[in-house]
Amino acid sequence: MSVPGPAPRRRAPGPPGPGVRARRTDYAGAVYGSMLAASVIAASSVQEPHPRLSLVLLLVVTGLVFWAAHVYAHVAGQREAGQDVTFRQVRRVGRHEWPIVEAAALPALAVLASPSLGAGENAWLALAVAVCQQVAWATLGAHRAGARPRQIVAEGAVNLVLGLVIVAAKVAVGH
Repeated sequence: MSVPGPAPRRRAPGPPGPGVRARRTDYAGAVYGSMLAASVIAASSVQEPHPRLSLVLLLVVTGLVFWAAHVYAHVAGQREAGQDVTFRQVRRVGRHEWPIVEAAALPALAVLASPSLGAGENAWLALAVAVCQQVAWATLGAHRAGARPRQIVAEGAVNLVLGLVIVAAKVAVGH
């Protein structure tokens, strides 16, 4: 009979501390960024002369603004906790939060490619891409974190429901 050893230590959420390299990708930013992109697409009703370009710019700018807000909030939190904040720490936090911006890339490409794929000027393809990547990032993150199969399925299901709520809101508003 073997005696179980101590439980493995888990790193606290957020970016690794100074001088510590992240061993794993943190998928939370990618999930959040995907949900943000889906929300931007669902809420948009761009009536510009170039609606696809306007939506792509809206996705990128929104991702950048939310990324900057996350970096600022983290840095401000460190400062309020009495910690000195260095430029190096700001860069580290910025890299850690960058998936928020990256998550806009595939939906933006879907917006640009939609007419070539027969989807016309509407944003449904981009919305589907955003929701699918949200589910994929959540599922992959749970898998890589060592979650049990049930937990992985639950992560995917919760994120699918959240994505479908965004889709339902778009349908209800009539965009």
